[in-house]
Amino acid sequence: MLKIVKASLVIAATLGVSGVAQADVSEALANICTIVQADDKGELRKKMRSVESDYRMKLKDYYSGISCSGNSLIRTALLNNAVEAGELLVKKMPKSDLQAPEADGKTLQAWVAENGLQDNPIAAVLNDRL
Repeated sequence: MLKIVKASLVIAATLGVSGVAQADVSEALANICTIVQADDKGELRKKMRSVESDYRMKLKDYYSGISCSGNSLIRTALLNNAVEAGELLVKKMPKSDLQAPEADGKTLQAWVAENGLQDNPIAAVLNDRL
């Protein structure tokens, strides 16, 4: 009987923690758009490290789930001319993810060309990676 009670408590605790962990990840990433817009490379690097160490999630794991006024993090960096943060994001993303279509169905390169941002330094780093 005691084993059943202990097992039930362990299961309940595990389920409760997993629900809280999801909320904590969202909380941890809440201001990442502001950090990218401000072009604060140091703070962005610190945020990415803390999410990786606390939740074992790399940039590729949460990149597609973040929207900054309808744009991805790299698009936000391009629009705000946040060169330092944008270059860090491009360098940290796997090449395959950089070539994949985003939420609107356009790849980063197609979106850059469509918006006339080819002269942006972030676009140059993006083209070098691909």
